[in-house]
Amino acid sequence: MSLTETTLKAMKPKEKTYIVTDERGLYIEVFPTGGMIWRCRYQLNGKTEKLTLGKYPALTLKNARIKRDHALSAAALGQSPARQKQLQKVAAADATTVEEFTAKFFKDVQEKDRTDNKQIHRYFDNDILPYIGKKAMKEVTTEDVRSIIWRKKDHGFDAAAGQLRGLLKKLCDYAVTCGLLNFNPVLALPMRHVRKVKSRDRSLEPSEIRLFLTAVYSSNIRRQFKVGLHLILLTMVRKSELLLARWEDVHFDVAEWHIPAENSKTGKPHIVYLSRQATVLFEELQVLAGGSELVMPGRGSLIKPFAHNAINCALKKSLQGQNVPAFTIHDLRRTASTILHENGWPTDVVEKALNHVMGGVRGVYNRAEYSSQRTEMLQFWADYIEKLLIDKNVILGRFGKTA
Repeated sequence: MSLTETTLKAMKPKEKTYIVTDERGLYIEVFPTGGMIWRCRYQLNGKTEKLTLGKYPALTLKNARIKRDHALSAAALGQSPARQKQLQKVAAADATTVEEFTAKFFKDVQEKDRTDNKQIHRYFDNDILPYIGKKAMKEVTTEDVRSIIWRKKDHGFDAAAGQLRGLLKKLCDYAVTCGLLNFNPVLALPMRHVRKVKSRDRSLEPSEIRLFLTAVYSSNIRRQFKVGLHLILLTMVRKSELLLARWEDVHFDVAEWHIPAENSKTGKPHIVYLSRQATVLFEELQVLAGGSELVMPGRGSLIKPFAHNAINCALKKSLQGQNVPAFTIHDLRRTASTILHENGWPTDVVEKALNHVMGGVRGVYNRAEYSSQRTEMLQFWADYIEKLLIDKNVILGRFGKTA
C-alpha cells in the first residue's frame, strides 16, 4: 500500500522501532524517540543493498520517491548508490580543515573532559589555528606541529610549548579515531624533548615574602596587579579564580568571597573567608574597577578580564633586580600551606582552604567544610603577613579595624 502525507503525519512512536513500506523498495523507519528516516532497498548483482535517504519531514514523501528512483536507476546500471554515498562522505572528510575539525574536537572530546576551556581556546586561537587552521586535517605533518611547538619554545615558554604539544597530540589522536589520519604526527616529538617536567617545591621564606611584597608595591606595575598579588597570597586562591571574579560573588557584609563552580578548578563552588586585610584589598579593587562587574577588568575594557599571563608578567617585572630566587604565582599557595602547617594548622583545614580535592577513602567520607577554622586560620595568616611587613616598617595599606 502506498503511503500518503496524511498517513505519515498520523504515525506514532512505539516501544520498539518499526517500519512502514511504500512501494518499489521505499520504506520509512519510525524510532521510539519519534524520529523517522527514509530508506530504500534495491538489488545489485543478485544482492540486496540498503540506502538511507534522509529524515522525515525534512525529506518529504515526494522527494523521497525521487531519490529512490535515482538510486534504482543507478543500480540498474550496475552502480551501487550506497557505495557512492560512502565515497562522498570520505571525500567530504578528506576536505575537513584543521579549523573545522577543531570545532568537532571541542564538542565531542574537550568539552566533555573539562568545563573551563578558556585557556585551551586561547592556545588554539593564538598558536595553532593561525598557522594550520586552513590546512586539511589529513595533511597535517610532524613538521607542522614541530613548528608550532618550537615557535613557543624558542621564545622561552617551555611550559606553554608542553601544553601545545599535549593539545596537538589529543587533537590528532581524535583525528586518527575519526579516520582522518593514519598515525599521530605528534608522536615523533616526545615530551621529554619539548619540556622536562619537574615537580615544584618552591616555598618562600618569611624574609622572601617581605621582599616580594615590598618589591611589588615599590614597582611601577599597575596598582590592580599590586593589590591582586597581595590578595592571592592572603586568600590562597588560584590566579584564574581572582582574574575571573565578579563583584556579585564578593559579599562584604559577611566577609565572604564565593567562587562559582565554573571558575573553580575542581568544578565545585568554593567559599573564601575574607580576613580584615583581604576585605580592605577587595575594597580598593572595587574603586579601581571603575564600576565594572569584574573585580579586575582588563586594560581598556570594563567587560573583559586581564589575560592570565598579564599578572605573571607583572610579577616578573616587579622582581627584576631583587635578590629573590625565581618563583611563580602558584608557589604562593605552597608558601601559605607550608607556613600554616609549620604553625600547627590541621592538614584538612589547610587543604580545604586551598580548594584541593582530597583523595582516597578520606576524600570519600570527609565532607566537612571547616568554616570556623578556615575563617580563623585565614585571619591568622593575614596577621602573620602584616606582622612581617610592620616589623620592617613597610606600610602597604590601611588594615586597621573598622568600626
